[in-house]
Amino acid sequence: MGSTNFKEKYGKYALVAGGSDGLGAAFAEAIARRGLDLILIARQKERLDATAARIREAYGVEVIAISADMADFENVRRSIDALEVSIGLLVYNAAYAPIGLLENLGEDELKLTTDVNVKTPLLLVRHLSASMIQQKQGGIVLMSSLSGAVGCPNIAAYSATKAFNTILAESLWMELKPHGIDVIACCAGAVLTPGYRQAAKTKTAPGALDADAVAEKTLRALSRGPKTIPGTINKAANFVLTRLLCRKAAVYIMSKNTGGLA
Repeated sequence: MGSTNFKEKYGKYALVAGGSDGLGAAFAEAIARRGLDLILIARQKERLDATAARIREAYGVEVIAISADMADFENVRRSIDALEVSIGLLVYNAAYAPIGLLENLGEDELKLTTDVNVKTPLLLVRHLSASMIQQKQGGIVLMSSLSGAVGCPNIAAYSATKAFNTILAESLWMELKPHGIDVIACCAGAVLTPGYRQAAKTKTAPGALDADAVAEKTLRALSRGPKTIPGTINKAANFVLTRLLCRKAAVYIMSKNTGGLA
């Protein structure tokens, strides 16, 4: 889909949750190249403002930066509604990923995981899709993960929330299709962001992709939904894990990749 058609289909403004750096910033740049104005939401104000300024200068689009904690949906909703703009594209990239055995994680960490990864995307999609339904057009991208396809020891809570996002996107793809709204779950493998490099230390998972590549491949697949897996190696790995291997073997293999995260 060309830049002009993309803007016509998804409207003037796109909202990127978790847009301060890494994959969120890559999505913001990819959308800006297509001519849409942006609303970026993230918790870290300094990084957010720097990303917004860089995109404004590079692409000549309007970029509104909102510093907010994605765990607090009510505040996020108030901040968005106060702008009084029409949002035609949502990219929910924000996530919290506690690493470690579940027995060693505190209740606050687990609550934060479900608030950021489940509660807010669910309610935000419900909130923003209402106007998309009225306008008979729009797009929704939910960032999921290959870790949501099969159990992943050492990131159990994160893995489970990503499974939720995949199923949510697949369901909404069918529900919202009659209203002209495209929905897709991006089930990415490892993405070479600063956060991933820090967690993985010296070990990089097979099939790891740059953030720019993941964002581009996802936006190009948006109209085809309901799910995309960027990267040939990742597609093959998903096929093997979910179609060829028994569940026990798949979980065992995933544990070899996620057990070393710290």
